[in-house]
Amino acid sequence: MSDDELAPARPTFPQTQTQTQTRGLTHAPVATAAAARAHARAVVEAGWETSTGPAHETDVIDLLLVVSELVTNALRHGGGLAGFEAVPVRDGIRLAVRDHSDEVPAGVCGPAPPPAGRARTGGYGWPLVLRLARDIGIEKGPTGGKTIRVFMPVRAAGGPD
Repeated sequence: MSDDELAPARPTFPQTQTQTQTRGLTHAPVATAAAARAHARAVVEAGWETSTGPAHETDVIDLLLVVSELVTNALRHGGGLAGFEAVPVRDGIRLAVRDHSDEVPAGVCGPAPPPAGRARTGGYGWPLVLRLARDIGIEKGPTGGKTIRVFMPVRAAGGPD
């Protein structure tokens, strides 16, 4: 792949279905975390197998965990998944997950205490995203909803740990 092909791209999302076309890869619309993981894995395999050999399995596991958390959060807390994209760039994958909610994930500005009289439930996914991903950004959409963008580093299997 040339440097131009690996340059970061800003995904755009149709209003009613998810977009899953990424430089030569076309997949069925992503509607579940499992479909998003399969798409992300296909992007990694297409980008790394042909240029540098297989991707480092630990990086792929981290990528798939972040994909699962972001898509599951969009489905559970974001009013549904409005868009998903995984774009190969130099040294990794840029993910973009769009949902229908304007609310940012709890804990973005520090840990949120549980409501009075209630124990904390859940809340493990977003801290995992914060720990594993880089260049995390949240953009509110002009007509509502938000897009969470992250960069996930991916190394070649033979590269340094």
